[in-house]
Amino acid sequence: MNHTYIIGEIGQNHNGSVDIAKLIVDMVSRPIREEFFGLKLPGIDAVKLTKRDLKQELSSTQMNAPYDSPNSFGKTYGEHRAYLELSDEEHFEVFKYAKEKGLDFVETLTAPGAMSVLKLFTPDYLKVASRDLTNLPLLEALAETKLPIILSTGMGGKKELDEALEVITRYHDKISILHCVSQYPTHPKNVNYNTIPYLIKNYPQYTIGYSDHTIGILAPSIAVALGAKIIEKHVTIDRRMKGTDHAVSLGPDGVNRMIRDIRLTEMGMGEEDIFIVDDIKSAQVKLERSIASKRPIKAGEIITEKDIHMLSPGDGIKWRDRHLVIGKRAIKDIPKDEIIYKHLIE
Repeated sequence: MNHTYIIGEIGQNHNGSVDIAKLIVDMVSRPIREEFFGLKLPGIDAVKLTKRDLKQELSSTQMNAPYDSPNSFGKTYGEHRAYLELSDEEHFEVFKYAKEKGLDFVETLTAPGAMSVLKLFTPDYLKVASRDLTNLPLLEALAETKLPIILSTGMGGKKELDEALEVITRYHDKISILHCVSQYPTHPKNVNYNTIPYLIKNYPQYTIGYSDHTIGILAPSIAVALGAKIIEKHVTIDRRMKGTDHAVSLGPDGVNRMIRDIRLTEMGMGEEDIFIVDDIKSAQVKLERSIASKRPIKAGEIITEKDIHMLSPGDGIKWRDRHLVIGKRAIKDIPKDEIIYKHLIE
C-alpha cells in the first residue's frame, strides 16, 4: 500500500436492506470534496459487510429472549438478528455494486455456515470480528480458504492473539492485525493508542492497523500518526437511524472529514530526520536574520563585534560566520541597520 487502507464498515447499518447498503457504498465511494495544495486526496478503499449464520450464532435462550429496545427489529433477539441479515445473494449484489464503484470488499464471517457466500464471490479480505479471536475452529476454516485475513483484537490480549496466529499461519501468513477496543462507543481512557506501536514492534511480519469505535474522527488520524496502515470505521447514511451501530458511526460529512484528516496526516509524516525542506527557502530568506550594521560605518573603517547585530532578511552572513565580517574593512559607506553583504567588505 502507498497510503493508509481505509475500510468503511457497513456492518449491519443497512438495516436489512440491500438498497440502504448500496446507498452507503455510494456515499463512501464519492471523492472527498476538499482539495489541498492542488492535490486530490485518495478516498476510501473498501467497504465491509457482516454475514451471520443464525443457526451458529446464539444459544436458544438468547435467540428466544425478549428484545425490548428502541433499536429492536423484532420481539425477540433472534427475530431482531434475522431481520438484519442479508442473504448470500444480497451480499453478492452489494459486492458487485462496490466493485463497480472501484472499491475493495471485505466480508466478516462469524461462523462456518456463513462461508456459503464464498460460493458466489471472493472477497478481497476476510475479517475476523473481535469476539471470534478465540473461535479457533472458525479461524481454521477461514484460513483454509487461503484468503487474506484481518484480525481485530478488541476482546483479546497477547495470548489470545498468538493462539489465533498460530492457527492461521498453518495455512498462510497473509494477515493484518487491527488494534481494537470492543466498547461502543469507546471511552477515550480505554483507547490506548500505544498498542499500535507495540503491535508494530512485536509483530513486524504483519500489517498493523486500527479498528475504531470512538465518537468522532480524531482517533483514526492519531492511529495513522503512530504507524497504523489500515483504518476501519463504522459508516452510515444517517446517524439518527434506528439500529445499535448508527450512533457510533460516521455520516456523510464525518466520513469526508475523516478521510481528509487521515490523508493529510499520512502526507505529513515524512521521515525520521530534521532538515530544511525546499518549500520554505523563500520564507527563510525573507524571515531569517543576517549580520547588519548597528551604526553608520564609514568606508575604510574596521568592523568590530560592537558594530554589528542581526536583522532580516536572511540572505546575508549568519552569526556563526561573523569572523567573515569582524576585523574586515568597509569598502564603502554602510548606513545604520543595513545588511553587511560580502561585496561591501574586504
